[in-house]
Amino acid sequence: MDPILIVDDEPGIRELIRLHMKRAGWETLEAPSGRLAIDTVRDRHVGLLILDLMMDDGDGFEVLRYMRENRPETLIVALSARREIQDKIEVLGLGADDYVTKPFSPMELVARVQAHIRRRYPQASRSPETLRLNKLALDVDNFTLHNDGVRHDLTPVECDLLQFLMRNPDRVLTKREIYRQIWQHDNYDDNNLSVYISRIRKMLESEAGSSNHLQSIRGVGYRFSGDGR
Repeated sequence: MDPILIVDDEPGIRELIRLHMKRAGWETLEAPSGRLAIDTVRDRHVGLLILDLMMDDGDGFEVLRYMRENRPETLIVALSARREIQDKIEVLGLGADDYVTKPFSPMELVARVQAHIRRRYPQASRSPETLRLNKLALDVDNFTLHNDGVRHDLTPVECDLLQFLMRNPDRVLTKREIYRQIWQHDNYDDNNLSVYISRIRKMLESEAGSSNHLQSIRGVGYRFSGDGR
């Protein structure tokens, strides 16, 4: 499939979306304004737009109209802080394929994008991604963990957290670093993080009740042991 074009005038939002789309396996392009978005799609084909409608230059709706007049085959997921049903009806009536309100969950956005791509480009659907480490197998797409044959169903946050830990084995990760990666801001909530760490630990326990994979580093953070010891 052609790349996904992320159109948003906030660099932090573009970076957040880019990271999650990359983790989901998609190539991305970026445009910080509606004008540059139109220039981009004139030069090359894109498979899907993630389009902020409320940019400072006011060109979000112009991009939507341009795409429907000139690139009607391109999927468009619109982003907006407006939550009124009438706003959604207007945007979908102009030709957007989906409408996501800000602030949004990156996991939900990925799921919506993947659903649209599967329907439009079934041949582009990739094989499910599974992370493996010793007796652990994490099915990233279906939010499930298999630990020595025992299946655990995960919430999106639990899946994100465990995926981050498994991708960084034997490395000390600070609490702030983990919170920034999973919750996308620096002011971490120690109690909230501790609850999720506790849940992950229970899933990592062996039949003998031992859970040595996830180690607490006092005053710093956590280390996920690659060898399980």
